[in-house]
Amino acid sequence: MNKFIALSLTCLLTFNAQSQDWTGQEIIENINNRDDGQQVTRSFKIELTDRRGITRTEVTQGYKKYFGDQKKTVIFYKEPTNVRGTAFLTFDYADESKDDDQWLYLPALRRVRRISASDRGDYFLGTDLTYEEIKKEGKYDLSEYNTKLIGQENDNQQLLLKVELTPKTKQLSEELGYSRLITYVDPNIWMSRKIEFWDTNGNALKTIENLHITQIDGYWTVTEIAVKNHKTQHTTRMMFFDIDYKAQIRNDMFTQQQLKRGLR
Repeated sequence: MNKFIALSLTCLLTFNAQSQDWTGQEIIENINNRDDGQQVTRSFKIELTDRRGITRTEVTQGYKKYFGDQKKTVIFYKEPTNVRGTAFLTFDYADESKDDDQWLYLPALRRVRRISASDRGDYFLGTDLTYEEIKKEGKYDLSEYNTKLIGQENDNQQLLLKVELTPKTKQLSEELGYSRLITYVDPNIWMSRKIEFWDTNGNALKTIENLHITQIDGYWTVTEIAVKNHKTQHTTRMMFFDIDYKAQIRNDMFTQQQLKRGLR
């Protein structure tokens, strides 16, 4: 028991010394600068469960590729039949003064709809993740947030840095759909293990947990995400598979024309 206490104190003191070296902004910068590969192909299954416990399952195919410092992502829905052909395309620009571009293709309407910046806090196709969260994948636009290191946590012998982010303006808060968030960052890999959100009235909104993170092709990769909406009791679970950072991806996959064509 004494050895265990001594070891725990040593880990805590080491962590305190480490955490004092970072500001909240520097921690988020480390997250944003983490190498997530030049490109990646992946499939993922989405399980959507309502408060009655009824689950709907969807399967998608996704591609991501960097063009210089611009990131392009496209997602195609494959199953079930009623959502097959739905597709989402996003251009994430490094220039923080430039609004990112997003488009959604709904086969029932047979047209591509642009998602405006004011809609980015809307929930993405029945999930508990917003368009913004799908696009950013755990990274943040620091021009839009105030950041603060508020502490640390030892979770299952895993030392995490707690950073609070608050939108800089009321308009940003309303667009994003929350007043603040706390992200629990693993400093060994510069990825969040958990993120807690509060709505614009200061009430608990939702929690995102990266349940499984592993190395694939040398890159730290989230392979399972769980989201719980504390207001609606709705949950979303995403499980990623067939992840490949080496397969070549055609540039024309990231076009509005390809959204209409689908996976052909």
